[in-house]
Amino acid sequence: MLSIRDLNVYYGGIHALKGVSIDVEEGQIVSIIGANGAGKSTLLNAISGMVKPKEGRILFKGKELPPAPHKIVELGISQVPEGRLIFANLTVKDNLMMGAYLRKDKIGIEKDLEKVFALFPRMKERIHQMAGTLSGGEQQMLAIGRGLMSNPDLILLDEPSLGLAPLLVKTIFDIIESIQQMRKTILLVEQNAYKALSIADKAYVLEQGKIVKEGSGKELIKDKSIQEAYLGKKQKSEETLA
Repeated sequence: MLSIRDLNVYYGGIHALKGVSIDVEEGQIVSIIGANGAGKSTLLNAISGMVKPKEGRILFKGKELPPAPHKIVELGISQVPEGRLIFANLTVKDNLMMGAYLRKDKIGIEKDLEKVFALFPRMKERIHQMAGTLSGGEQQMLAIGRGLMSNPDLILLDEPSLGLAPLLVKTIFDIIESIQQMRKTILLVEQNAYKALSIADKAYVLEQGKIVKEGSGKELIKDKSIQEAYLGKKQKSEETLA
């Protein structure tokens, strides 16, 4: 579905992505792990058209992506950004409808709204509540729901568990797996390496702008170098118990 080849991105004199190549097949969850500043968010922003690569190719369903972000959304790619970036002064429903702003199919929009409410019952309970008054976990659910309202084939999730309590982290990852069951393809950037690898069909390790390892989530979670670099004692204990 998504094929990236030799992608190079610069911020001024900073070489943020250095010849990155990845593949995402339809129906997969593909996770990208790496430290802060490794280039993970830059990769997602390049796919969604928010930053312009200097070199390389991004193919979606075999075709080059257009340069305009709204055209990329129309093709079936949606990004849920780091930090949620909800519209605090709009209601929950208005936020969700903003995700469907390019769509004209009213019946389809209503059906997808009900799907979002089925996935996030709390959003239906708070449909008329101002988004800025929601808890952090609820705001993350809203951001994911908004991303789904464009009816994407590929959804880009940027640090969905950031700042959430452990119980809510589990909830968010359960939701990600539920989204995959809705026949969506997911490219996940996540600092919680254990969680990201545990649900991934395929995963990549990004360090200083370069892909240094790839494999299935199960393979990488057992890799000693990955454990030492990215999996804390608690997470390694969870792996042992799993």
